Amino acid sequence: MNDQLYDLESLRFPIGEFQKPDCITQGNLDTWITAIECFPFKIKELTKNLSVNEVNWIYRPNGWKIKQVVHHCADSHINSFVRFKLALTEDKPVIKPYEEHLWAELTDGLDDDLTASLQIIEGVHARWVLLLKSFGEQELKKQFIHPATNKTLCLEEVIGVYAWHCNHHLAHIEQALFYKGQF
Repeated sequence: MNDQLYDLESLRFPIGEFQKPDCITQGNLDTWITAIECFPFKIKELTKNLSVNEVNWIYRPNGWKIKQVVHHCADSHINSFVRFKLALTEDKPVIKPYEEHLWAELTDGLDDDLTASLQIIEGVHARWVLLLKSFGEQELKKQFIHPATNKTLCLEEVIGVYAWHCNHHLAHIEQALFYKGQF
């Protein structure tokens, strides 16, 4: 970036890290579900006119290219949707983690064409939001166990995490576009 100073942590977390409220309210849930619902439109709008050169821009030094961010969101949100369904149909299941940084390096994670991942995001989010909007108190309290952290997560919190995840990666794409990938 030509002698410009930047804070690597701010580039990594442009909207900050997820902060769980002490008490999750219906207002929080409504805001989070809306963020998840709007994500397919927002990511499509941000990326629809990008050239092959532009989808290869990175959002920070040693960060992913825009195309990897988009493909990652498809991968991550598929996994999250499945985790929600597991939590709804099993008693505190242990979910399967995955190596997202390695997935981003696979052929499909390096594809310059974003179409398939944008279609996956649109379809997964349509079904996910339908499911989320049907939740009552019982569903919101369902849990799963993440073996990487050995932490039990409640679905109401995970809704917030994924709303944050959507906005986090939209900010990464905006950042790559603002800096024109020049790190």
